[in-house]
Amino acid sequence: MGPHAPGEQPKLPIPGVQNIIAIGSGKGGVGKSTVAVNLAITLAKLGYSVGLMDADVYGPNVPLMMGVRQTPHAIGQRIQPIDAHGVRLMSMALLNPGDKPLVWRGPMLNSVIQQFLRNVDWGALDYLVIDLPPGTGDVQLTLIQTTPLTGAIVVTTPSDVALEDARKAVNMFEQVREQVLGIVENMSYLEHNGERLYVFGKGGGRKTAELMKVPFLAEIPLDPKTREMGDSGKPIATLTEPNAQVTAFEKLARAAIERAEATKQKARPTITIAD
Repeated sequence: MGPHAPGEQPKLPIPGVQNIIAIGSGKGGVGKSTVAVNLAITLAKLGYSVGLMDADVYGPNVPLMMGVRQTPHAIGQRIQPIDAHGVRLMSMALLNPGDKPLVWRGPMLNSVIQQFLRNVDWGALDYLVIDLPPGTGDVQLTLIQTTPLTGAIVVTTPSDVALEDARKAVNMFEQVREQVLGIVENMSYLEHNGERLYVFGKGGGRKTAELMKVPFLAEIPLDPKTREMGDSGKPIATLTEPNAQVTAFEKLARAAIERAEATKQKARPTITIAD
């Protein structure tokens, strides 16, 4: 990361964490958390050490999808993340179990986010995936402006409303000078009797990526099994048998790795050695 502008908070690295990827969306209901969970698991299956931070403090559903119910414990001042499906996990839902809603104001939420980033014992990670709250509000901006992200992935569906909000999310990241690794289109199509049914429209994610001049990373098809497995705490990326969604998440993971590496190479200063 380059020097921060006057008045900005410096972005302090998280010791041991090599890459931080934020998963965002302009609106709710596009499957952002599903993408974050299955991307994290897929990265772990590819042999990387991975953490998953559920920063969606108002609707923290990641522990349910990951099948985690235990409360984290602390060693000294360091909160220990929960291991699930090869991923180290931390979520507000683990500290605030049950259906009791959080009624916290911005500064308190921002404090919790910083605690999750700085006081959780993430250990050595190749990738920390952060599931942001939907939208472009204060929690998202505070996290982005205080965290040295490798980049962000924006999740959308093919519907016109979702695509309009995806453009807002891309603009938010660009306005705070964060690299957008690309757009992923969720719920792209439904396979039925060998035919693809485009339930929410066709090709909108790719067109939006072209319009916004950012990479298009992957299309994730609709599959009822995704919801069923997510609800049962065993996400679809844990499957070992061939599946269209598993293949799509592998494509997304490899594209994210490639983009993350390219972004880091670009950020490194060029050293010229004089003759």
